[in-house]
Amino acid sequence: MNKRRSFLQQLGMLSAGVFLTPALVSCGTDNKTTADTAATDTDTTGSAASDSTNVATKGALTAVGLQLYTLRDQISKDVKGVLAKVAEAGYQTVETYGYSKKDGFWGMDAKAFGELLKANNLTSPSGHYGFDQILADNNQEVLNSYIEAAKATGQSFITIPYLGDNLRKSADGYKKLAAQINKAAETVNKSDLKLAYHNHNFEFQPQGDTTGYEILLKETDPNLVKMELDLYWAVNAGKDPVQMFQQNPGRFAMWHVKDMDKNNRDLNTEIGSGSIDYKNIFAKGASEVQYIFVEQENFAQGMDPYKSIAQSAAYVKNTLL
Repeated sequence: MNKRRSFLQQLGMLSAGVFLTPALVSCGTDNKTTADTAATDTDTTGSAASDSTNVATKGALTAVGLQLYTLRDQISKDVKGVLAKVAEAGYQTVETYGYSKKDGFWGMDAKAFGELLKANNLTSPSGHYGFDQILADNNQEVLNSYIEAAKATGQSFITIPYLGDNLRKSADGYKKLAAQINKAAETVNKSDLKLAYHNHNFEFQPQGDTTGYEILLKETDPNLVKMELDLYWAVNAGKDPVQMFQQNPGRFAMWHVKDMDKNNRDLNTEIGSGSIDYKNIFAKGASEVQYIFVEQENFAQGMDPYKSIAQSAAYVKNTLL
């Protein structure tokens, strides 16, 4: 099993004052759904070859972003070189992950990282920041460090990337999390930033007669907490993203866009090459989204990651926007 899941599970066990290195905070997990759950995915998640009528985005969305976790093996060794190649691949924005006050962004403090973004004509509207300490222990020191980093980097959103297993064992657990998320969001909003929540597939597992995700949607304040919908994980859990947009207007400020391999639904592939009908999703849902971030957690054997991200960027720009 990939080590990412065990790394993320450690977040809830860290004591206050211990900061996380970039390798430990990411939006990727190895959570799986059962075959029965997967089989329910039938509406907007069919073959990418299906023809949708109005593909053009109705809103003002033009920039294509990349979640830098996609290039985690590369960026930890060469931050400057990776950002230059991301811009060259056709991206205008990036989403960070893994910041800590001790190590910054891959060894760079937030101000220096922000200057590096500018040098490559990139901006970073959002960052993924580890939140288990904040949600479990109300660690304001950690939250304040995130706010400082986000502001120094020019980010608008501080995004919760993942919830440790120990925080989400029951419906009551999710309700307590929602209350803590609201509390953190009040602090974040006072700093002229916004708080968002990024999902995986575990939030869609039943919690009595509801799901963890439904609890989070219902119990968090829509004026304080926005959602970054990971479209792949929603589809993986058998959900219809378009239906989610219709049922929760104005809630989904950001998307993670990654495609599902046609032969193995637990693997990613380049946007437009998999089984998710992104033409339909963009046509029916992109009018409200503010930012989209391409992400790929794994690559086909022999695929150059930079070729992959360039292919995805070109498809989003030329076909979906």
